[in-house]
Amino acid sequence: MKAVAVFPGKAGSAHLAELSRPKISDVPGGRGVRVEVLRVGVDGTDREINDADYGEAPAGSPFLVLGHESLGRVVEVGPNVTELQPGDLAVAMVRRPGTSVYDAIGMQDFTTDDAYFERGISRLHGFLTEEYVDSADWIVKLPSTLSKVGVLLEPMTVVEKGIGQAFEAQRRLRVWRPRRAAVLGAGTIGLMATLVLRLRGLAVDTFALSPRPNTNATLVEATGARYVCGQDRNVVQAAEAEGGYDLVFECSGFSPLVFDGMRALAKNGVLVLSSITGGERKVDVPSDAINQSFVLGNKLMLGTVNAGRGDFEQGVRDLVQSEAAYPGWLEQLLTHPVRGLENWPMLFEALNGKKGVIKAFLEVCPS
Repeated sequence: MKAVAVFPGKAGSAHLAELSRPKISDVPGGRGVRVEVLRVGVDGTDREINDADYGEAPAGSPFLVLGHESLGRVVEVGPNVTELQPGDLAVAMVRRPGTSVYDAIGMQDFTTDDAYFERGISRLHGFLTEEYVDSADWIVKLPSTLSKVGVLLEPMTVVEKGIGQAFEAQRRLRVWRPRRAAVLGAGTIGLMATLVLRLRGLAVDTFALSPRPNTNATLVEATGARYVCGQDRNVVQAAEAEGGYDLVFECSGFSPLVFDGMRALAKNGVLVLSSITGGERKVDVPSDAINQSFVLGNKLMLGTVNAGRGDFEQGVRDLVQSEAAYPGWLEQLLTHPVRGLENWPMLFEALNGKKGVIKAFLEVCPS
């Protein structure tokens, strides 16, 4: 069967590869599930792997199949699978256990291993193919009402984990009741963070560079959040004018904004960092003032990467809730469909700065 793959470490090596068709017997214990792939979303991670920034092939394979944002339909289950049945919509989790103590207790998204296992990213093939087989332990069921937007679940879990960890950490305060949030960035993750924070009842300011009118601003404001052009007012200026933010979610991909987020926090506030930034960028910051503010204000900063089953299940609930609260909103994120594995180059055209792209995805099999 066909798959879109790269030769890790070789820039621009994306190509159409051939794979053997998987069997549910490949999974031990009768827990195998065979899934027909419907849609696969792509993001900056896929572009960076094709640019040879990172990525590693599975043992014994010369290539790595891309794709970590999946939506599929179950076509066959093993004899010991009771939680899924043929016809179910399904999304597979990405990170798999390694060797650390966190992996051993089902928290592989907190692994301390340097060598980790992620489908479509590191040491495990991804989902940009016709079918895959996996253990039911790593597959999440979706209701049929999410057939059009379920491919957004995996990126949604990035947000779910970050916000969930913020609330978990803030249990230290016993009565933390956040009212105001800032989101730094209005790409796919920024839009989803805005959505989830609005579903939690917070007043949200979402900061981005582009002036109105633009699609992202319209989407932000459709949730009842406020879109703020950073050319008019940055998050520090907004905090100085209207008060600090209880929660700041940074997803801009521009590391200097981390320090702006630190300065914009209210007392007892929490800053969530989700951007993975490379390079050698340096910036001057008022370090004494930031340090003093964090110490005297009992502030917290945490990083978040990947997601666990709880985040996927919360993501399903929030996708369902958002469809009820903001009908049609999620589908507007799916701006650039590509049909057929043979047309995979169009995915990378969309990833490489094509104007107006929020989420590009490939329809492997029409749903």
